[in-house]
Amino acid sequence: MQDTKSRKGLIAAAIAVVLVLGGGIGAAFATGILGSSGSDSSASSGPSESPSVKAAPVSITTTPGDGAVGVNPAVLPSVTATNAVINQVILKPQSGGDTVPGILAADKAVWTAGAPLAFNTKYRLEVVLTDTAGKETTRRQGFETVLPANEANAFMYPQNAASVGVGQPIDITFSEPVTNKDAVEQAIKITSTSGQTGAFFWLTDQHVRYRPETFWAANSAVTVDMQLFGVDFGNGMIGNFNETRTFNTHNTRLAVVDNYTKTMQVFMDGQLVRTFPVTLGEPTWPSPSGYQVVVSQHEKLPFRAESIGLKPGDPDYYEPFDASWASRLTNSGVFVHQALDGALGALGRINVSHGCVGMSAEGAKYFYDNFDAGDVVQVLNTEAGPVPIHDGYGDWNIPWDQYAGQQP
Repeated sequence: MQDTKSRKGLIAAAIAVVLVLGGGIGAAFATGILGSSGSDSSASSGPSESPSVKAAPVSITTTPGDGAVGVNPAVLPSVTATNAVINQVILKPQSGGDTVPGILAADKAVWTAGAPLAFNTKYRLEVVLTDTAGKETTRRQGFETVLPANEANAFMYPQNAASVGVGQPIDITFSEPVTNKDAVEQAIKITSTSGQTGAFFWLTDQHVRYRPETFWAANSAVTVDMQLFGVDFGNGMIGNFNETRTFNTHNTRLAVVDNYTKTMQVFMDGQLVRTFPVTLGEPTWPSPSGYQVVVSQHEKLPFRAESIGLKPGDPDYYEPFDASWASRLTNSGVFVHQALDGALGALGRINVSHGCVGMSAEGAKYFYDNFDAGDVVQVLNTEAGPVPIHDGYGDWNIPWDQYAGQQP
């Protein structure tokens, strides 16, 4: 019995030792079955990975847009980035050339070109961006500026640094019809040292004049600043230049021709200095009245009856001759010139010309030597009306309220 009890005691003791020593194993096993209470951090698994940063969608808005054609070179291109910053913008002609300079805003979200473009040029635009995740991307686009067929030019008289008479209007002819007349007028600034202001008068869609209310002041300077680059003339035509011109007026020179007295009185700065006998247009060819402005001068100029619509056999036809000391007053053929020898007896007495002011050799040469482009001739008391604006420079025959009141 004792031996049996002893053996049972030893077995029990051995089991107890196993239970004590294996308590951790039992606990771990139990936990695996029943689940953790969460109070023991050592029982958790290894550290978790951080999620990757996801960038917001990147986009750019450009002016002009990708693939645009007929772009006005005066409109400065721009780039606006969304959900990114702009690192670099390269804008240059596809065929090579200088990069167009630009200005990047402080927030690096907007870039604007700092110089106008060229006509008839294909441009390549490259934009380097960094998105919100720090990733760099590049966007590429292209566009083309206005082609030569849509460029518009203008031609002005008087020329730069010219000296002209006080009656000379500013005359501008455009290469293309102008329908946006207000825009073109606003792009042409005209100032004078005399402080005179004036108004534009459109003869046609391609031809405009400008004059003050009264003749320009003597010995003054007139500046015409034409900032027409990029101006939309209308119909897709774009101005292609900027130019500033200044011309000067000389002293006041006025010749008053009176049909009643058949004389020309010459006034210099308001003072009567000479009087000459003249012959004017006969009844079927009366000389135009009103103000006329010297257009050009010629020591010798061929006169042909065909130029005024006459042909051999017509009652008023005359044989060709070269006129001496000829000063043109109208496009239609009115001149101050030396009368033919056969007409010298008519000077101061009767009218025998085809509308011209015929003078003696002395008188015609005096006028030629002392008058110039822009100087004024006033013709009084003839049977014809005044010279119209389109026939030479008949601007001064239009009342000021009508001239200045024309709607563009």
